[in-house]
Amino acid sequence: KISKNPLIMIMETNKFTGTNYNDWLWNLRNVLDFENWGYVLDKPLLTALSKGSLPEERITFEKWLEDNHKVRGIILASMTK
Repeated sequence: KISKNPLIMIMETNKFTGTNYNDWLWNLRNVLDFENWGYVLDKPLLTALSKGSLPEERITFEKWLEDNHKVRGIILASMTK
């Protein structure tokens, strides 16, 4: 179940039903942008890290993975079965 964050609860009460895509996407974008996770939908994952990757690259890579996991959870939880 999604956390009880009031903004994220918007997605619980405005689930995607198949006919409300525009409204659902608008709500999703608002929630993700407020949480600073919207970039996950717009920016692809960096290429795989190598042994020579800089620490900053590793931090950015790991943050994207973590935020992507949260975004995927919100999207899946906000859809009807």
